[in-house]
Amino acid sequence: MKYSKILGVGSYLPPHVWTNEDLSKMMETSDEWIQQRTGIKQRHWVDLDSDTCSSDLALVAAERALASANVKKDEIDLIIFATLSPDHEFPGTACFFQEKIGIPGIPALDVRQQCTGFIYGLSIADQFIKTGMYRKVLLVGAEVHSKGLDRSTRGRDVAVLFGDGAGAAVIGVGEEPRDSRVSQIYSTHLHADGRFAKELWVPEPSNAHPGDRLTADRLIEGGHYPKMHGKTVFVHAVKRMPEVLLESLKANQVSIEEIDLFVFHQANLRINEMVASQLGIPAEKVFNTIERFGNTTAATIPIGLDEAVRAGKLKTGMLVATAAFGSGFTWASALLRW
Repeated sequence: MKYSKILGVGSYLPPHVWTNEDLSKMMETSDEWIQQRTGIKQRHWVDLDSDTCSSDLALVAAERALASANVKKDEIDLIIFATLSPDHEFPGTACFFQEKIGIPGIPALDVRQQCTGFIYGLSIADQFIKTGMYRKVLLVGAEVHSKGLDRSTRGRDVAVLFGDGAGAAVIGVGEEPRDSRVSQIYSTHLHADGRFAKELWVPEPSNAHPGDRLTADRLIEGGHYPKMHGKTVFVHAVKRMPEVLLESLKANQVSIEEIDLFVFHQANLRINEMVASQLGIPAEKVFNTIERFGNTTAATIPIGLDEAVRAGKLKTGMLVATAAFGSGFTWASALLRW
């Protein structure tokens, strides 16, 4: 059977940085309060008066990934776009992105698995390549959260967490004879539990109501803004992420000590610190970006991979483990050789 590998990665953050002090002018919060609870110092947001959307950020990240992979856009067979902040209700953002990057005709699909969206997308790309259906897949995770946040004191528990950004990866067929030393995606592991779907969600607009999907009263109540039961999310995240990470290691008969770098989803620095502590992972083996970028949801892992490469922390031949947990609840992991 064929195998797949990451050929290149790229990322893009909008230039405007919003510090915790900036947010304290918009809501009742402080740098100390935010850092103590989340580890976040700043995040990037698009110009709130602009028409910039997720597909715009994705375009820059994707072009950088293609350049990194030395792949021309016309070689791409499939686009996978992971996001929870789509440009429009429909059609899928992958189609808007496809028009902007200029690759008409090939299939383009959205993945709506929130924080685990990139790993879910990686799994799809991996399977298509293994079966011989496609040879090169462009996988993108992109978010413009800032325009959908309640940036008042009412919404601060969620608003302080999220940043805008995009990351992309080009997934291709491994050309060398497969053994444990060549660059490859070993396996992906996916899970979900819809019993907790309302622990982290956006209630409006909704067809679950009688009558109109969205009313003025529901807008006034703020139902179109994300809601989170933070303690519940935290408890499940620090349980599920170690579980799914160990699942990937067991499937490939690899020990924690053999992993060269861990690139986790960036939801909360305290979650990642607890996961590392539970598994005995040295801090120097965990690459975090949340301090600078906040939670960029589907974009966090590809941004992290790209940042790690540029920082010299991720090098050819390294064994990399990644895991994510998010809304749904969904959780996932992947093991790969860089």
